[in-house]
Amino acid sequence: MCAERRATPRRRHQGGFTLIEAIVAIVVIGVALAGLLLAVNASVRGSADPVLQRQLLAVAQQYMEEVQLQPWAPAANGTPAGCARDTFNDLLDYHGYSGSVCAVDGTAIAALAGTTVSISVADGTLGGVAAARRITVTVARGGQSITLTGWRTDHAS
Repeated sequence: MCAERRATPRRRHQGGFTLIEAIVAIVVIGVALAGLLLAVNASVRGSADPVLQRQLLAVAQQYMEEVQLQPWAPAANGTPAGCARDTFNDLLDYHGYSGSVCAVDGTAIAALAGTTVSISVADGTLGGVAAARRITVTVARGGQSITLTGWRTDHAS
């Protein structure tokens, strides 16, 4: 007698993922990407702040230098008229100046639209020097501002 062998199907080990494994992988990758995007968003949002601060500082330094280079005068003889400063010929003419950032001749600088500047010049005493004036330049834009304070003395007296 001959025994017949019945062919039994072999179970093959199939490679791949189950549905549960795929869902878990998608959730883990999604959470990781969300965390990464939050970190990138925070760094990108904050990266413009230093640029704006440097721009405000550069504008304030330019105005401070312009004011400090003016000659000393006992009294102001010019009045701020709009943005133009080409008629200012002494230190006190800048007191009370306020407005948008522009060139000396009054030409608006489009790249600095929305940036404002104000200048104050006040008599003061600096280390025993009676003929001294304190210059304060404030530049602001978008809720941020920077203030520079400098001194100018009458070295001729």
